[in-house]
Amino acid sequence: MKSIKSYSIDEISRIIEMAWEDRTPFEAIEYLFGLNESETINLMRAHMQPGSFRLWRERVTDLKTKHLKLRSPEVNRAYCSRQHRRSNVD
Repeated sequence: MKSIKSYSIDEISRIIEMAWEDRTPFEAIEYLFGLNESETINLMRAHMQPGSFRLWRERVTDLKTKHLKLRSPEVNRAYCSRQHRRSNVD
């Protein structure tokens, strides 16, 4: 595992984005970046404003979709179906 200080700004930004998404489990962050849940929380604490961090922690505490073992088997993707839509602009 890399030390939190050895991640690039882009990697930290992506980790925060993944942690912020309700449907992305902590296990996905660990698989991609080697950070377990507590290390992800520490990274979030270090790189977010205190108020934003508190709001995030309140929201994800006990959120079943943040843990693969707790989430419903019906949740089979990491993002909402309305997210990442492509526009039909030519």
